Amino acid sequence: MVGYTEALTDPSYFGQILTLTYPLVGNYGVPSWNKTLEVPKWFESDGIKVRGLVVHSLCETPSHWASSRTLSDWLLEENVPGIYGIDTRLLTKKLRERGVMRGILQVFEEDEEPQIDQLKEEAAEVPDPNVSNLVSAVSVSEPITHLAKPENGRAVVVDCGVKAGIVRALLQRGLTVTRVPYDFSAEEIFEYKPNIVVVSNGPGDPILCVPTIESVRSLVERNIPVLGICLGNQILSLSQGATSYKLKYGHRSQNQPALDMGTGRCYITTQNHGFAINLKSLEDTELKVAFLNANDKTVEGVRHPKRPCLGVQFHPEASPGPCDTEFLFDQFLSLGGS
Repeated sequence: MVGYTEALTDPSYFGQILTLTYPLVGNYGVPSWNKTLEVPKWFESDGIKVRGLVVHSLCETPSHWASSRTLSDWLLEENVPGIYGIDTRLLTKKLRERGVMRGILQVFEEDEEPQIDQLKEEAAEVPDPNVSNLVSAVSVSEPITHLAKPENGRAVVVDCGVKAGIVRALLQRGLTVTRVPYDFSAEEIFEYKPNIVVVSNGPGDPILCVPTIESVRSLVERNIPVLGICLGNQILSLSQGATSYKLKYGHRSQNQPALDMGTGRCYITTQNHGFAINLKSLEDTELKVAFLNANDKTVEGVRHPKRPCLGVQFHPEASPGPCDTEFLFDQFLSLGGS
């Protein structure tokens, strides 16, 4: 119902067509590009990252105090195609049965017959985004530092397509944040003398992030506190010898139940990922399962019993409710002495 501005600017959706099940989209418009400490206040990155948008009904007369333009105008400004008038709930049912599929957007006049066979052929030729290194397209090309005042420590974020919400959560806790390219070596990261290192979310297959996996392995060996979020959780697990696989459907919602294996408490979490860590493969590593998905029993988080590292598949900064799992940032910061 809400959150389309955040979803459209989420780098984890890079290269994908996004369809929204809620029938009315755009009803509260799009806010302006306000920034705090050079971080977008209302968005997850500096621009739309999806390849296209599919909705049922488009609101062209939004009403909200922060609205500066319509959703349609925003898409036009950023040259991103969108289509409305689609039965998105029927489309969602098909995606639930078939899994994620490649597709194209095509608009027809009212009296025009669509050439279904031709469209199927064109859709089949769409390149699979997961076979390319999508992270390289959304990571920063050089380090960017966001200064916290007063400063209560330093965090290096390995930017695999980091959501602005993660940076905001760290800044709110008094950490000066430096975003570095995904392929930075551990030695280059050490130069910033970080109290903690956060490996961010991002798009695509984690096994393609070879330099990131190698850097994280070295960071863990040197007892540097490492927090992996979403893709970062997968990278952390891969660095310790686990394996990953592609989910048929993926988890993309604000109501995914993550069960804390230590306390037995279940948290409602926000997620957006298409890959997961193989539960069985963790048996050959020192990592322990920290969270499990209560629905499908997939791995939602890992922890190291001897070293200061933690990975979560969900987004602790993207609270479906008031604060939910943001406490994980504070728990993790205690590992880094901040």
